[in-house]
Amino acid sequence: WERLCLIEFSHVSKTYPNGTHALYDVSLKVQKGEFVFIVGSSGAGKSTLLKLITCEEKADGGRLRVNGRDLLHIKRRAVPYLRRTMGMVFQDFRLIPTMTVFENVAFAMHIVGASNREIRKRVPYMLGLVDLQDKQKCHPAELSGGEQQRVGLARALVNNPDLILADEPTGNIDPALSFEIVDLLSEINLRGTTVVMVTHEHNLVKHFQKRIVEIHDGRIVADTNGLEAAQ
Repeated sequence: WERLCLIEFSHVSKTYPNGTHALYDVSLKVQKGEFVFIVGSSGAGKSTLLKLITCEEKADGGRLRVNGRDLLHIKRRAVPYLRRTMGMVFQDFRLIPTMTVFENVAFAMHIVGASNREIRKRVPYMLGLVDLQDKQKCHPAELSGGEQQRVGLARALVNNPDLILADEPTGNIDPALSFEIVDLLSEINLRGTTVVMVTHEHNLVKHFQKRIVEIHDGRIVADTNGLEAAQ
C-alpha cells in the first residue's frame, strides 16, 4: 500500500515566522493516479499545502512524505531531485518572455540534462498534446492567456513527472478556457499522472466530479469524491 501512496500528510502544521497559522493538524493521503481538487477561500492554506509538497516551505511538525521521501528531514541538496518528479503549473504562467514556445518547454528539459536529440523529439510531441504545434516559434506575448497556460502545461509535463501540481491554473484565463485546461489535466491523469489542483472555482469542481478536499482556516473540513459532491 505504501508504494501506492504518493503524498502523505499526517498531523502536519505550519506557522509562518510572522505568526500566521497556515495549517493545523492536516492529515491527507493522495494515491498514485488520483485527481484531487484542493478548494477553499483565499488564505485558507491551499498554497501552503503545495509549498510544503515542493519543499518551498517546511512543516513545523507531523509527518510528510512525498514519493517515498520524508520531507521533514530532507537534505537541501535532495530537493531539486524531488522536484524533478513533479510538474508545476502556475496561475501567472511563468513563461520566459524572451524565449519562444518551443524554447520555454525545452528549457525544462535542459535543466534536467536532456540531450538536444531528446529535446527535438519530445518538445513537439508535448506541444501536439496541448494542441500548440503550430505556435512553436511564437513568443508568449503573441499568445492568448489560455494558450500561455497550455504552454505551461506542456512544460510541466515534458519530463514525464509522477505528479502535476496546479496552483489556480485557471485563475488568469477566460472562464470558457478554464474547462479546457482542466480537460487537459484530466486526460493527463487518465494516462497515469497524479494531479493535485488548487482552485476556488466551484463550477469547475462540480463539473469534473473528482475528489475534493476542502480547506478552511488551515484545517481540512471535507474530503469527498466528486460523485458525492454532485448529489
